[in-house]
Amino acid sequence: MKRPLLAALALAATIVPPAAAGRGGATPAATPAAAEPVRVDWFAYRGDGPAPAPTGRYRNPIVAGFYPDPSIVRVGDDFYMVHSTFAWFPGVPVWHSRDLVHWRKVGNAIARPGQLDFGRLGMSRGVFAPDISHHRGRFYLVTTCVDCGGNFVMTARDPAGPWSDPVWLRGVEGIDPSLFFDRDGSAWLVNNRAPEGTPLYDGHRAIWIEGFDPDTLTMKGDPKQLVNGGVDLSARPVWIEGPHILRGPDGGYYLTAAEGGTSVNHSQVVFRADTVAGPYRPAPPGVNPILTQRDLDPDRPRPITSAGHADLVELADGRWWATFLATRPYRGDLYNIGRETFLLPVEWRDGWPIILPKGRPIPETERAPALRNPARRGTVTPLQTGAFAYRDDFAAGSLDGAWLSMRGPAAARVADGALLLERGCAGIGDRGRPAFVGRRQQHGAMTADILLRSAAADGGESGLAAVQDDDHFLGLGVTRQGDRLYLRAFARTGDGEPAIGRTLARLALPEAAGGGLRLRIAARGGAYDLGYAVGTEPWRWAVRATDGTMLSTAVAGGFTGTVIGPYARRRC
Repeated sequence: MKRPLLAALALAATIVPPAAAGRGGATPAATPAAAEPVRVDWFAYRGDGPAPAPTGRYRNPIVAGFYPDPSIVRVGDDFYMVHSTFAWFPGVPVWHSRDLVHWRKVGNAIARPGQLDFGRLGMSRGVFAPDISHHRGRFYLVTTCVDCGGNFVMTARDPAGPWSDPVWLRGVEGIDPSLFFDRDGSAWLVNNRAPEGTPLYDGHRAIWIEGFDPDTLTMKGDPKQLVNGGVDLSARPVWIEGPHILRGPDGGYYLTAAEGGTSVNHSQVVFRADTVAGPYRPAPPGVNPILTQRDLDPDRPRPITSAGHADLVELADGRWWATFLATRPYRGDLYNIGRETFLLPVEWRDGWPIILPKGRPIPETERAPALRNPARRGTVTPLQTGAFAYRDDFAAGSLDGAWLSMRGPAAARVADGALLLERGCAGIGDRGRPAFVGRRQQHGAMTADILLRSAAADGGESGLAAVQDDDHFLGLGVTRQGDRLYLRAFARTGDGEPAIGRTLARLALPEAAGGGLRLRIAARGGAYDLGYAVGTEPWRWAVRATDGTMLSTAVAGGFTGTVIGPYARRRC
């Protein structure tokens, strides 16, 4: 079989009208018995951002991009944090920090394909709002697999993993569970469930508590409703969720939860009780919500919005801090990079924790916690925010845990200093497991490049794509028609369009000797440029400033963010 090299492309490129491209940009060809893998030599990412924070301060968000629903735990001088990943794999990244500002990814709790089966779920189903805790030398992670099993718990001696297989918590309805270990050794699960009786309105939910056995990983039964609807049921509050219980400085029990939904009305509220099982009373008016941005002018410069889903952590010296999610729209409520993780100090006033007083915008920089971040093995953990760049030359022998694929492991492997994508019939828009691996877009202004060495010889396609979900993506693909190679720019803006997306432009690329084909996706807010370069020649643009707002949560829906990386498929 002939093995064409994209390195052999001439600079001349003829634009072919999109209508000429057909469904896949190539005429049908017979499917070979075994398709050659597609080779990618490297992936490079550069994100533009503000200057580093001044000495003694840090910049929000602390972890940029699609890292929502943070849960945090302190064990001695170490902090660990986890996030939702929905139907992306591997799932639930586990982070470590010594100072709450510099975070290093140490593993993924969902790292084996046998742990969960996402089937053909939408990309915003799957794993919601994980909670991490520690008790007597053992780490616990409790979460929900929505539409794929319900609530479960996993354990590990080392938070970097391996984590156990899920232990399903039978009979626990709802989502967003968390564990609370009391000083007397008792353990409790608190989560969002349906309210007692018939819900009064759409979004009417409740917070419940139930005893939990940390040794057998089973529920003790006799659940009890703690909060009905939210702070004020007469105001018809919606989507009370993401609950956590903690012991405050006064020894009382505090229940914090998100209220108002995950969009611009998002908030964090707090309740207090003298016993773990309640009754809980909300903080007085003027205190709740203890965090929100919904009352601010939406036209303010550089807005940070949709803040909530917080988790509080006490430091060794008695100070408190909170991690929470928020978003950074580039226009209106449009943001493509998902919900991100922010950090703020907590102030206790008159017996109540306050993350941010009402009417105050989330600061872009804040005084850093007075904690050490000692170098380990001669390195310092880099920041996950602001301007940064990285490159993966696939020299490690395997993909690191920052690479994601849809619903399970993709048919991809690292060998001979390259990423090899084994082409199957599934494409990105087919609601399956395509040969696609990607990294999170973490900046509103960024570029992502690959060096593609080989193309499909059977009418298939390989290239670079920015993916929000099965119905919302854009990118560049290379295909072969006879002895000619073509570059196709494409976008899919909904499920009414072809599964491979609409063809925006098609370029005929004659072959020549030497080099390789570089592909680029560059973002500027909602505008995306799709470019290519032959060998070491300058970049050329297949499409400039195409509308990328379909990658935003407001348009695509769901709870994820944009993921960018190489893909391959064969024509079947």
